[in-house]
Amino acid sequence: MENIIILDCGSQFTQLIARRVRELGVHSEILPWDAEEGRIRAGNPVGVIISGGPQSVTEPDAPDIDDVVFSLDVPVLGICYGMQLMTRKFDGRVSSGASREYGRMRIGRRPRPSHLLDGLPDSFEVWMSHGDHVDRIPEGFELLAETEGQVPAVMVDEGRALYGLQFHPEVAHTQHGNDILSNFLFRICGCKGDWDLGDWVDRMVREISQTVGDGRVLCALSGGVDSTVAAVLTSKAVGDRLSCVFVDNGLLRLDEAASVLNGYSKLDLNVRSVDASERFLSALRGVSDPERKRKIIGETFIRVFEAEASSVQDAQWLLQGTLYPDIIESGHKGKSASVIKSHHNVGGLPENMRFEVLEPLRDLFKDEVRKIGALLGIPSSILTRKPFPGPGLAVRCLGDVTRERLDALRKADAICTDELSLWEGYASVWQAFCVLLPVRTVGVMGDSRTYSEAAVVRAVESSDGMTADWVRIPYDILDRIARRICNEVPDINRVALDITSKPPATIEWE
Repeated sequence: MENIIILDCGSQFTQLIARRVRELGVHSEILPWDAEEGRIRAGNPVGVIISGGPQSVTEPDAPDIDDVVFSLDVPVLGICYGMQLMTRKFDGRVSSGASREYGRMRIGRRPRPSHLLDGLPDSFEVWMSHGDHVDRIPEGFELLAETEGQVPAVMVDEGRALYGLQFHPEVAHTQHGNDILSNFLFRICGCKGDWDLGDWVDRMVREISQTVGDGRVLCALSGGVDSTVAAVLTSKAVGDRLSCVFVDNGLLRLDEAASVLNGYSKLDLNVRSVDASERFLSALRGVSDPERKRKIIGETFIRVFEAEASSVQDAQWLLQGTLYPDIIESGHKGKSASVIKSHHNVGGLPENMRFEVLEPLRDLFKDEVRKIGALLGIPSSILTRKPFPGPGLAVRCLGDVTRERLDALRKADAICTDELSLWEGYASVWQAFCVLLPVRTVGVMGDSRTYSEAAVVRAVESSDGMTADWVRIPYDILDRIARRICNEVPDINRVALDITSKPPATIEWE
């Protein structure tokens, strides 16, 4: 199997590189920047890509890859930080903070041939995100393109098959980004593009079987795509040594528990339901800090599972549907990654739990998980379910999490979903939901003064959860949503609309 190794230097775009490569039909594997020689060689790569990263290559503790990468006799592509690191490795010069470039920039090609830029126009827009830049390219390299500010944008050493890009071809904002990656894979690395997700399924089933051995696995089923796919995938590997538990934590949407259990009745999974709502709500009482909420939910979640596991002999593994966006937002993918927010199934898990965690989907995006689910024969009713956060409504109920406030939020959220589901554009919506704010506002209802809480409608479109744009919902639908919420939910008298993209915001409010 053709394999591209991607060395992660801490960029939040690293998985996008892997995803673009896989979309082009070539298997990719992400390794940390400090991966040892044996691990790199074991991957038997046909090419190596060095990712971007948040640090400066001029810092003494900056990520630095093993020199073996340049002696594997395979092409190497450095992206952003990767290009700067390559420059220093080969005695070029990098200047720190002298010429910052962020966002869309136009680059112009020099009249020199290179397979990397075959078929591309003389000038096109790219996505830049760097404070450092290459001040002097290394000996043996040629400058192929530069920005309008004469900052080196593309450099190549065809003889040694070394290539550097100051911009991010993996980001959708870069024109011809996929063309550049395609040129690297097929024209330079000689790939055939014969890998698909079916191969990934077969490999992961083998890995799960080898990892678990004769042990038993407990799965935390939530009703969502991620945990369901993880369960069906693991079931193929371990059979009846998988036991599934659905925990009603009291933080679900309106009538969701019954709906979820009905859906699971159609799958060949051994599912047991546990009502732990009072336990979760009691643990969250009086807590308003979002990080504490996530930690408490993670802790309570594990303790409930430990209690349930007592009835499952030799249960050693806890299966979770953790995805890559959860990993990188929690700062757990690379040593140089920053924490945006912890996730209950990543940073929110207690250190002293009795289970080992099994996360077969941790390097995948949501759209890839849905494709795998289809390959596994999971019903479309589950695969098309809108993403729902692991901590549930606790991260959409800002401030104190009480049963009364959750009930109000549930009603408002159901109204929002009801109205949006009638809209022809709803299929393109990634997530749509309501947020309850701990803010009271003055209103007038029936000639009387009210002083109630405010709700916010949030709807975004995305393909992977890493970036998102707010959905332009028609005014008439927004009008119906607002009127119904104010009329049907006594505790809410004001509805606002969130029109912030990701970044700078996250999709969820907490």
